[in-house]
Amino acid sequence: MPGDSMTINERSVGESLVLQPEGDIDLSRSPQLQARLAEALGRKPARIVVDLSKVPYMDSSGVATLVQGLQHCQRAGCELVIGSLHPKVRSIFEIAKLTEIFAIVDDVEA
Repeated sequence: MPGDSMTINERSVGESLVLQPEGDIDLSRSPQLQARLAEALGRKPARIVVDLSKVPYMDSSGVATLVQGLQHCQRAGCELVIGSLHPKVRSIFEIAKLTEIFAIVDDVEA
């Protein structure tokens, strides 16, 4: 479906590769994020930062995609950082206790 595509902007900051998805991350869109994370990891950056400042909503499939991304990064010796969470998305991470396993920053530029 055309409405199910998601824009994911990318930029490099030092040794970090920053991915910035735009819009909700749900069952129909999480495969796009998964593919971009895998593609980014293939370039072997020291760190991948997922900037969620433009993601107002994320369902369990989006969370699962990030958990899978974290596992792939750990195996590859790459750090995965999540940043700029909207309050709704942050509450999902807090309820699931994911704030204890992910490196989460308020400001992606930091």
